[in-house]
Amino acid sequence: MVLKTFGWSFAVTPLGLVAAVLYGGWAGFGVVAILSILEISLSFDNAVVNAGILKKMNAFWQKIFLTIGILIAVFGMRLVFPVVIVAISAKIGPIEAVDLAMTDKDHYQELVTDAHPSIAAFGGMFLLMIFLNFLFEDREIKWLTWIERPLAKLGRVDMLSVCIALIVLLISAMTFGSQAHQHGGTHADKAETVLLAGIAGLITYLIVGGLSSFFEDKLEEGEEREHEAEEEAKRQGKPVSAVKLAGKAAFFMFLYLEVLDASFSFDGVIGAFAITNDIVLMALGLGIGAMYVRSLTVYLVREGTLDDYVYLEHGAHYAIGALAAILLVTIRFQISEMITGLIGVVLIGVSFWSSVRRNKRLAAEGGEDSKDKAEIPSGV
Repeated sequence: MVLKTFGWSFAVTPLGLVAAVLYGGWAGFGVVAILSILEISLSFDNAVVNAGILKKMNAFWQKIFLTIGILIAVFGMRLVFPVVIVAISAKIGPIEAVDLAMTDKDHYQELVTDAHPSIAAFGGMFLLMIFLNFLFEDREIKWLTWIERPLAKLGRVDMLSVCIALIVLLISAMTFGSQAHQHGGTHADKAETVLLAGIAGLITYLIVGGLSSFFEDKLEEGEEREHEAEEEAKRQGKPVSAVKLAGKAAFFMFLYLEVLDASFSFDGVIGAFAITNDIVLMALGLGIGAMYVRSLTVYLVREGTLDDYVYLEHGAHYAIGALAAILLVTIRFQISEMITGLIGVVLIGVSFWSSVRRNKRLAAEGGEDSKDKAEIPSGV
């Protein structure tokens, strides 16, 4: 079962890592490996959400999502989107960006370095909004309760995350942005660039969130209508077609999944800019990670185990928060990509370890009734 589900992912991994070594040496190998792990970690909640929706669809629409959907996710979001970001920020064409990355790394690096304040501000704000909205949401299971409980209460204040994000953006523009380095060793006031790019990142997050909410509402409406039709058919003694029911709501399910999948992909793609500016290494690492996310989605649907490691979602969002902070700091200061990558991996690892401890404790105490006692009281 595991080999069948993860076969393509296992096959792509060595090919991607070999390509990384040939392209960027062992340093490139390390960057791609970290990006792959980070993408899988940050997208774990994506796989969980996808699996929860995908299991409601019939076999035909599941296959559509896992074939056409993977083209959009891997080749669209993970390969094309980073190129588009670089092209817009550096004010060059997408084809020229790829050509420079492959043939003239020095000039490409100069362009990306000049464009880095806008990339970092855009990405930092987008990731910060994801982190803040997670932190201010009152959820049943909490990991770092001493942080999450009081912040969940503060989250009742309307639009608090947007206000905090704008304050952080203003501070970043006035401090990091005003002293950001430009190519050639000169200094220029980049505050306006940082401010505009940060606002664009915030707007992008709100648009993506709005589209996800729209399709989620449509999906719920479709499911309600299908349920009512099924109940009516049962009352009248008519046979109920499961395929028809799945097919009628499947279109909105598919659209919702694609929008949701794209929105989840943003954090991995933008977070990758905190580790490397090289779009080739980025494409290799994110592409490998995306394959595993797709395989994990199928595995979760088939096995039905969506909640075995409940703190992984927390760890992934804390990693997103760390990446947001690092991106904003790199507007002025340079931070090693290895340090950036390892911070996220460590947070994911600790959350996984905490989940395993919780599961063992629950098994010892006799089940889910003890889950509140199993929560970690302070920073594990």
